[in-house]
Amino acid sequence: MNNKGMAICITSAKGGVGKTITTLNLAGLYENLEKKVLIIDFDLASGGISVALNINVNKSIYNFVDDYNNNRYKEFKDYITKYDEYIDVLASPKDPRQANKIDPKYIELIIDKAVYNYDIVLIDTSHILNEINISVMDLVDKLIFLVTNDPLDLKNLRSEISILKDINYNNYKIVLNESVAPFKKYFSLYDIKNIINTNVDYVISSDFYIKNIDGIIMNGKIITLDEKMPTLFSKDYTTLMQLISEMYNEEANS
Repeated sequence: MNNKGMAICITSAKGGVGKTITTLNLAGLYENLEKKVLIIDFDLASGGISVALNINVNKSIYNFVDDYNNNRYKEFKDYITKYDEYIDVLASPKDPRQANKIDPKYIELIIDKAVYNYDIVLIDTSHILNEINISVMDLVDKLIFLVTNDPLDLKNLRSEISILKDINYNNYKIVLNESVAPFKKYFSLYDIKNIINTNVDYVISSDFYIKNIDGIIMNGKIITLDEKMPTLFSKDYTTLMQLISEMYNEEANS
């Protein structure tokens, strides 16, 4: 990919499907591969990346847009918050009222600057199909749709996939996340594929359900950076590694 990184959006058709946790887990896997990662929190009104990583944010996406709009912008790195040696964050606004002040025209500018400064850009979004999120989905190299075994979630995803098919957009992966609500098993995998009218590329199993996940998040830890992860959750660790490897290879060969 030469000097341009890959941008991946993690999205869904419904809230509460594990987008933020999955974004962080993917960031951890890319760190294990020694890739420089930027997480952009485009869930502008209620983003939780900075809270989940327990980092103190001085400047956010709002500050970037406000400074750029008023000729105060100098360097992209001025708006970045560091998590560790490999992972940085461009945080959502601290005040949700600032979300409405962010013009979608700046989305392309932000992503463009990000991919020329990082190997991997992971973008967390809300599930709402607003102008911001549509712009993000249109600009990234890959989309990851998370879906759960939930009737409303599946119905909404079916509609979104139908739209993508109508416009011949196929740069996406469908990931069934069974770890969010492992006791909800309304439909079989076969049923789910028929409901959403497309294939399920990967499954995060119910074995990856972590009872004390809130405690882990409050401590700012990324699960996939735990050295015990490959042993404790070997099947799902392998699944996530296969996911990022496939996307990386597809982009490298495109």
